[in-house]
Formats: sequence, structure tokens, C-alpha cells
Amino acid sequence: MIAPRREIACAILIDLEGRFLLQRRDNVVNILYPGKIGLFGGHREGDETFLECVVREVREETSYLASPEQFQHLWSYAGADYAVNGGTLNGEYYVLRNVPVDALEVTEGSLFVAERKDLPSLAAEFAPSVTASVAKLFDNRPRS
Repeated sequence: MIAPRREIACAILIDLEGRFLLQRRDNVVNILYPGKIGLFGGHREGDETFLECVVREVREETSYLASPEQFQHLWSYAGADYAVNGGTLNGEYYVLRNVPVDALEVTEGSLFVAERKDLPSLAAEFAPSVTASVAKLFDNRPRS
């Protein structure tokens, strides 16, 4: 049996006020991390690039069309799949800034808006991709 392999692209969305626009995942048993706070994104389709994937997924899940140039690459992951036992995961993670929150129409789960100061108290509710991406976002900030 071949171990399952997932290829995903996801993004942290940040609005005009610097708030984090995240997805409260549906609370159903057939999805990963039901009820948790996740990123907008999903699986690559066909021969699309990871960047094409994140653009498509953000549009599908929020109805917001951002150009590929607006996405800033944040980090990459390739290794054991933390969600699928015995599987592998290739993931590309991005940041999309200056998203007008009023333009979003979330079609999967629901919109979860968080201030930066509230992120530590929400950590127990995060899917692993949020935990890792938030850490990378703050680790990669220029030091003054």
C-alpha cells in the first residue's frame, strides 16, 4: 500500500487593521481538525503550482480574488504528515495582507477574526498549520 501524500497551499489573511482573518472549520467528523481555527487553503489540483493553488483556494473559500503577486511566501514544509498516519505532506504557506474584511464571503466554515494580542490565548484552538505559520510570521519579521 502506498502511503498517502498530500500537497497543500494555505494563507494567513491579514486585514487593513492588522487583524488575522482565519477560518473556524466546520465541526463535522469527515474533515481534518473539525471545529478548530485554520488557515484558508487546500489541496493542489492537477498541475497547478502551489501559488496558483492558494490563489484558487482563497477565492473559493472567501470569494476574494487576490493576484498571485499579493501573496508573500512565508514557509515550506515537506515531511511526515502530522494529520495522516504514515502519509507525507508538502505544504507551502503564504501571507496575504491588506484584505478588506467586508469583501469576504466565507463559503467553508466561518470567518474568525483575531487581534494579534489574542493569538496566544487562542493557541489551543489552532490547527497545527496556524500554530506553525503564526510562529514563522513573527520569527521572520525584520528586527529593528
